[in-house]
Amino acid sequence: MDLLTIGAFARAARLSPKALRLYDELGLLVPVRVDPGTGYRFYAPEQLDRARLVAWLRRLGMPLAGIRRVCACATDAEAAQEVRGYWARVEAETAARRDLAGFLLAHLDRAPEPADAPPGSPAAAAAEGEPAGPRGALALRYAARSDAGLVRPGNQDAVYAGRRLLAVADGFGPAGAPASAAAIGALAGLDTAGPLPPGHLLNVLQDAVEAAARAVGASTGAGGGAGPCTDADAPDAIPDGTTLTAMLWTGTHLALVHIGDSRAYLLRGGELFLITHDHTLVQSMVDDGRLTEAEAASHPDRSLLLRALLSGGPAPTADLKLHAPRPGDRYLLCSDGLPAVAGAADIRRVLAAEAEPDAAAAALVALANAAGGPDNVSCVVADVVVPATAAAIRVRTTT
Repeated sequence: MDLLTIGAFARAARLSPKALRLYDELGLLVPVRVDPGTGYRFYAPEQLDRARLVAWLRRLGMPLAGIRRVCACATDAEAAQEVRGYWARVEAETAARRDLAGFLLAHLDRAPEPADAPPGSPAAAAAEGEPAGPRGALALRYAARSDAGLVRPGNQDAVYAGRRLLAVADGFGPAGAPASAAAIGALAGLDTAGPLPPGHLLNVLQDAVEAAARAVGASTGAGGGAGPCTDADAPDAIPDGTTLTAMLWTGTHLALVHIGDSRAYLLRGGELFLITHDHTLVQSMVDDGRLTEAEAASHPDRSLLLRALLSGGPAPTADLKLHAPRPGDRYLLCSDGLPAVAGAADIRRVLAAEAEPDAAAAALVALANAAGGPDNVSCVVADVVVPATAAAIRVRTTT
């Protein structure tokens, strides 16, 4: 068999001799023969396909550990699945960085704010991607409902709806109810606080998440720790904790903070958009291409959380987004008791049909209960309006 020198093999595979020596040391691409006297490496032509695959995976940015898994696959289909999963993770990480970059740009540009351009001016309209035209200051018209459902013995959800703060928390574990109430309570001060310091919005949100994490620990008085958890009924197997999805009105934008699998939706122009990403094991498997959306809906581990506020655990990294609302927008924050039994089409239909936020929240709770009400369900509905129509609706809670 004619062997290729390391130089010839490197040129054919489009890899450097230095890279080939590293791959040999790692056991990733071992030469067929090494000269005992000179240490010179020789490769078989049959190794070129694997070497070229390694080269392309490196250009893709895959770490060596991932490349090793791809090369160990028994079939091309298995290798393709590994590459698909890697790229899904890259896209998810990129999306998270893109959201943070968008948050920073929107906040730093501050084009819609009075110091730079008055709301409704051509400059503000252009900055927000809206048609130029008169638009007064905006406000929120809101309502909230929380219900135990038809199966659970108690309600571990907590909700808040105010002129500046909207929030939903879904507690789990034996002390889930105190945990969710504590998380909401830690954020409630934002509703009555003064104007946010310019440029400090990210710090305010991060401080709020850390305060919520401390409050959850103090409310349960238990150990626990960070790690996967579930909101299913298995109190001896899980820590106490809660999800948290909240939106803070800055006067020109809505800042979103999200941890867990409660959700936020936006109804705009008759279309419904999910604006949060579930922090669950099943969702990560969908992101990796290992499950379809249909398979995820009936997966036995669909309630297993990868991120939440846990008793005794550190504050997790929250998803942060900044939304530029428009008059007529309707936002929905809900615990997972609603989307677990109601599809997006049904949620959109109810949100579009009910004129008043309180009626919409009540109808969504009724929708979940009509489907069996297997879990607690909480909804906060907020309409973006001009101040003349922004009379607040008092929060109502049913049990």
